[in-house]
Amino acid sequence: MNQGGRNVSIRRFNTGLALGLAVLGASVLAPAVLSAQASAAGPGTVPRMPDGRPDLQGDWTNATLTPLQRPAGQELILTPEQVAEAEGGRVDYLVDLAQPSDPDRVAPPVGGDGSTGAKGGVGGYNHAVWFQAGDLVARVNGEPRSSLLTQPPGGRRPTLLPQARERIAAGREASSGFGQYDNPENRPLAERCIISFGSSAGPPMAPNYAYNNTYTIVQTPDHIMILTEMVHDIRIIRFGERQAMPDHMRPYMGDSWGHWEGDVLVVETTNIHPGQAFLGVAATPDLKVIERFTVVDERTIHYEFTIEDPSTYAEPWGGEIPFTRMRPGELVYEYACHEANYALSNILSGARAQERGNR
Repeated sequence: MNQGGRNVSIRRFNTGLALGLAVLGASVLAPAVLSAQASAAGPGTVPRMPDGRPDLQGDWTNATLTPLQRPAGQELILTPEQVAEAEGGRVDYLVDLAQPSDPDRVAPPVGGDGSTGAKGGVGGYNHAVWFQAGDLVARVNGEPRSSLLTQPPGGRRPTLLPQARERIAAGREASSGFGQYDNPENRPLAERCIISFGSSAGPPMAPNYAYNNTYTIVQTPDHIMILTEMVHDIRIIRFGERQAMPDHMRPYMGDSWGHWEGDVLVVETTNIHPGQAFLGVAATPDLKVIERFTVVDERTIHYEFTIEDPSTYAEPWGGEIPFTRMRPGELVYEYACHEANYALSNILSGARAQERGNR
């Protein structure tokens, strides 16, 4: 599902995967690796690659009802009643929005943008038809969770350090001379089809609570490739002795290196692009994200992340997110963001027309 372009359904190893595999390079596409299949695995059995490592390959989703940060007054583990209320409320919400529109309804109010998800909102999606945010609360080790963040124990992002608040304020002051519609660079990266909305591609790889919470993973002994459906981001994780990237080089999604600690894949990422932000805070040169991927069984990956940034937070923080294998027949779609994407040019031309009208 995508805001500006056509969506062409694809299965694994088609458009996005072909690009990702091309990036990996011919050296890692040894026939023995390409022909690797997950070993026959029953419930609770960890599928493995021919080299004995856990097999993370496949199509996955992290869609969930569970918010990133914990609502006030809730414990980490939800009661059965709270689970029933959350999941039942989601069903009621979708059923309500899926009802046919009244053909005799009056025009929607002037200025409405549909952001609340109400049927018929001007310029917005009908959430019941186009959005796929997740219908269940996240369960980790069988526990229904009230938040994906688990550290600090309160399930909320730590308070920003004074120097971080000063840095953010200075950035706002520097950009205050521009209007949000003055030029393309003032628009969000995702709106410009550069990188995922929210933090879908990561790191950390968090749900966006709208749509496209799907991923395809391809694995070799030397690399892991993660294709994110949202804005078709492709992330390459390398193995081996880390070769530090120069400080001034800060690519989108950063510089990721992986290693195995037993059966756990540990990925450390630095040099994250300053234009990327998580929970509203832009990446700094001091930011490091540590991810841990544990294959629980053939249908589940336990994903953990820790954020370390001593120039922004007084302590590391992070959480746990379950990734579930997509069911047969479910598809990862091509996010053809630029195709027929008239939104950005229309936004800017509309602003210019508005300026002319105000003269």
